[in-house]
Amino acid sequence: MRDILVVSIVLLFAMVALRKPWIGFQLWVWLSLMNPHRYSFGFAYDAPLAAIAAGTTILGLLFTKERQNPFKTLPVGLLVALTAWITVSWLMGIDRKGDYAQWDKVMKINLVFLLGLALIRTKEQIIVFAWVATLSIALLCAKGGAFTLATAGNYRVWGPPGSFVAGNNEFAVATIMTIPLLRFMQLQAKNVVLRYVLLAMALLSAVSAVGSHSRGALLAIVAMSLLLWWRGRARLRGAILMGVAAVLMLSMMPEHWFTRMDTIETYKEDESAMGRINAWWVAWHVAFAYPTGVGFNMARPELYAMYAPDPRAFALVAHSIYFQMLGHHGFLGLFLFLGIWASTWFYAWRVRKLAEGREELRWASDLAGMCQVALVGYLAGGAFLDLAYFDLPYYVMGLVVLTHRWILRRAWETEPPLKPVLWRRWTGLVVPAAVRTGPSMARPSAVNADPERWVVHK
Repeated sequence: MRDILVVSIVLLFAMVALRKPWIGFQLWVWLSLMNPHRYSFGFAYDAPLAAIAAGTTILGLLFTKERQNPFKTLPVGLLVALTAWITVSWLMGIDRKGDYAQWDKVMKINLVFLLGLALIRTKEQIIVFAWVATLSIALLCAKGGAFTLATAGNYRVWGPPGSFVAGNNEFAVATIMTIPLLRFMQLQAKNVVLRYVLLAMALLSAVSAVGSHSRGALLAIVAMSLLLWWRGRARLRGAILMGVAAVLMLSMMPEHWFTRMDTIETYKEDESAMGRINAWWVAWHVAFAYPTGVGFNMARPELYAMYAPDPRAFALVAHSIYFQMLGHHGFLGLFLFLGIWASTWFYAWRVRKLAEGREELRWASDLAGMCQVALVGYLAGGAFLDLAYFDLPYYVMGLVVLTHRWILRRAWETEPPLKPVLWRRWTGLVVPAAVRTGPSMARPSAVNADPERWVVHK
């Protein structure tokens, strides 16, 4: 049954993508983040569903006029440069044949992402992109939170099988990134029930992150929560709610959870933590010995024999997005990687400045601010995990640059009014003219004395 359902959804939206290719990109985002086919037990498990989504998106792109140049922003330019350098690193690496599968995977992800940036132009498309990317992870997070509550935190929460975030640590970081994005969705939602549902999902996501038993996730959720609180509109109330939520979550966790968290302070006595430090040391020295990097696999016995302080403490991964990039692709790869996130942060800051004091751009300010909070969660949690190629942070970058370009085009002055279908009303894309706060909420031609008329909510 699951197989039929997943394949039917993919085929339906793939056909829609031929006419509206931006829908095909949303299908790709859903498949790449949620991996729904991996929860089936039959023919859908290994079916080339992502290839179908990508193929129909490309075909639709060839025939649509609704597209733009995706390369006109600094973060995207740095991503293209990093993609090219990764290819050089792979070609110059130690095991080109063995690393091909990972290189092929990263190239496909980056290519389809660039296609998405070319296809998404309107506010509606940006908002849908945010909802699809967020809910693809958040639905699993809510399930993980419910599982943690049901088992009193005695078992770990794991991510989608066969994905970048299949492990408990990796899924915890993805979970932490979705919390501020859920907050953005809640800020825009106009339906009371929907707002409470999104709040419940955010709380369950926090429970899921704690239930992962990940020490890196604990540090990441603290960093993310502090910035989320600072960005709040009612800090005192926010501090009280966060404090109460934290106390309730921690009070239900078992004793062995606290024992594991205590090893953060006694890391020198923890074999796993020392293995991470060993891997970081290897990555540092490999970057000097191999200026273009070693390719996609640094976990080689010969490298540990030459550069590790303790060659016996062999680690299969670098356990850090920073040392992962450094070891895989050298200092240039690391600098390009850091440049992507530094420039994304600047673009988000710029969006907030451009939107300051303008009601029709409040959604853009909210989105940019929550994207910054999500990036803090990624950059803090990623310090201890191999997630340099994970899709979600790049989608967050995409949301920021697309919103920035939308504002620079003054697109709210030219986009036509949207039809007031139910989901647009609930998500805040359209609001009744009766509740508008002023004429800047829509173009003058959209204003109507009829309180039941619906206009675009900018």
